Amino acid sequence: MPLEKSAGVVIFRREGNELHYLLLHYGLGPARNASRSDVGGHWGFPKGHIEQGESLEQTALREAKEETGIEDIKFIEGFKEWIKYFYKQENKNIFKIVTYLLAETKTKEVKISYEHIGYKWLAYEQALEQLTFKNTKEILKKANKFLCKGLH
Repeated sequence: MPLEKSAGVVIFRREGNELHYLLLHYGLGPARNASRSDVGGHWGFPKGHIEQGESLEQTALREAKEETGIEDIKFIEGFKEWIKYFYKQENKNIFKIVTYLLAETKTKEVKISYEHIGYKWLAYEQALEQLTFKNTKEILKKANKFLCKGLH
């Protein structure tokens, strides 16, 4: 069974005393180019394939730039979490592992790529509700807990 490795990044920014997380709306098929945000798909974080010779940080940085236009991300040391799942492509089962890093930005403006149909900056509780998949919600929970521990 093919193995696919990706890296992703949970991007946050501070708004006063509150943390806001960046969520991307991934469309389905042709809907990816639609301007409507009610066309299905799922909500998640920037992520993508690790290219040969790239580190996790390099992949996360590249994907953040490609998918959001954000370049000023600062990785938070000590956070590295992963999810794994199966998906089907061309009648083949593929095992995927995505390693997530955590990064802060000061940029508010986002320029989404063709892969997405929308984005939102949301406070923790709203972001948790908005995320589509349970495993991605767990990544956000761990990221928020990690950040809150560091704030005290």
